[in-house]
Amino acid sequence: MIISGDTDFGELLARSNAAAPSLILRRRQQNRRAAEIAALLLANLEAIAEDVEASAIVVFDEDRLRIRRLPLRPD
Repeated sequence: MIISGDTDFGELLARSNAAAPSLILRRRQQNRRAAEIAALLLANLEAIAEDVEASAIVVFDEDRLRIRRLPLRPD
């Protein structure tokens, strides 16, 4: 699993149609401190655990959560 604020990881997973690893992507959270981001992830961990274990891209925006299972283009 990768946790990042860099969208390049998601782009690499999408372009290669990879089935792993899971990616947790933080978007538009520049004004949050590390402790706030960690609290946000921990508060949502139970909701995303099954998707992360099955390989997914999980995007945390300022006000929403999006989940896309990998690979993005199943054969």
